[in-house]
Amino acid sequence: MVGNEGTRLRRVIVSAPKAEYYRVNDPLAHNIGEAAEKTKALDQHRRLIEQMRKFGVRVVNLKELAGHPNSVFTRDSSLVTPEGYVRLRMGLETRRGEENWMAEALESLGIPCAGRIDPPGTLEGGDVILAGRVAFLGCSGRSNRSGVDQLARLLKRMGYEVRVIVLPPGHLHLGGAMSVIGPETVLCCSGLFPEGFFGGFDQIAVPCPKATSANMIALGNGEVIAEKSDSHAGQAVEEAGFIVHRLDLSEFVKGRGGPTCLILPIDRE
Repeated sequence: MVGNEGTRLRRVIVSAPKAEYYRVNDPLAHNIGEAAEKTKALDQHRRLIEQMRKFGVRVVNLKELAGHPNSVFTRDSSLVTPEGYVRLRMGLETRRGEENWMAEALESLGIPCAGRIDPPGTLEGGDVILAGRVAFLGCSGRSNRSGVDQLARLLKRMGYEVRVIVLPPGHLHLGGAMSVIGPETVLCCSGLFPEGFFGGFDQIAVPCPKATSANMIALGNGEVIAEKSDSHAGQAVEEAGFIVHRLDLSEFVKGRGGPTCLILPIDRE
């Protein structure tokens, strides 16, 4: 299970982009900025899996959901907590159905359901970051107030302190603007968060020329995975003493995703 996204990563769910990611008949409806090049995307995704496996991470690779090009971004369709998974409700209509696909996969792995988001609530996994005793939630164009409030009640019953921010236009998910990269360390976009929002955490603030600039996967033990084009963030994290594994994930940036968007963590310790 997952209680803190800054601890050692043990097991994740991914979905290799073999076919559906390239079947985008309406880019606006799917919120995909540019069509990906299949050969490059498959190679980049393979290298991401290899990097995690080198660190000892077990990788569960689901077949893409038919008709859902965004199913490659497994992060958004569910949330795994210390008590089980929460069935989310996607804010982008073309992604509805991914919740059931992921719930079936999680239950097949023996992970129980700890709750669900009901209409009119919407909430996507990219707007939730668990950090030990604190849960950071984002109200965004994908996660509305009803969804955030429903999840906040669930997480408070689990013992989390919940901190919520309303994201300004241009930020798809909270996960592009911040990441927990160590048990008590946060990487975030400078000038975006209110004073005191990260109280109790060490903070690395960086300029964010892209909406995914503060998006990194914490592997644990002071190592992270970053998208190589986010050079300012990578340098700042290295200067703070972390080991940064820079990967070319440009074909997924085209789909408006960063590293964390491509994995659903299901076990950390």
